[in-house]
Amino acid sequence: MCGSAAWVRPAPRTRGRTTTLTAPYHGRMSFLRRRSATPAGPDFDVLAMDPGDWPGNLGAGLLPAPDGTCQGVFLRYDLFGGRGPAMIIGNLPEGSPARELAEGEVPFEVAQLLIALENEEEVTVVGAEDVPVMQGDNLLIVRRLKLSESRISCVQFDRSDNVLVTIAAWDRPITDDLYALLKPLPAELFQQG
Repeated sequence: MCGSAAWVRPAPRTRGRTTTLTAPYHGRMSFLRRRSATPAGPDFDVLAMDPGDWPGNLGAGLLPAPDGTCQGVFLRYDLFGGRGPAMIIGNLPEGSPARELAEGEVPFEVAQLLIALENEEEVTVVGAEDVPVMQGDNLLIVRRLKLSESRISCVQFDRSDNVLVTIAAWDRPITDDLYALLKPLPAELFQQG
């Protein structure tokens, strides 16, 4: 099945090269198909790395619900020279169907990272641990997922507005330094029009 994420170009205020991804997400989540209106954008700020702080290519995707509301925003950070995606950061609001996972099922961001890498290996969650991390003056309880594919690092944490942030990285550990780079990007950056 093919799930559609509407790819948008963040506003051109960045120093990094920004590309709009043309291919939709492909996966088994049929509820992500666009059945009516295209979502205008999120009603929440997106916690991610500023596109201007990333030296490679960047794509942003919106997950539409059947009623046209935005059920998630994903930023895909690609390495220099198109060598493939290095990281996907997702923000899923409360009630987003992409948050509903079966036992052992990987987060949506991990599945999309594998698809982008054209890696067809079946990956599962084999464990998790909660780790306290400081982000500025805020204490985050970060859930580190252990996956059957050791080259993928994945962490999750809940924001105070109940938006779930998931970071999936390929072939690089997610260190505490990354949390210092996360900042709220205004919802207006991700409006389609």
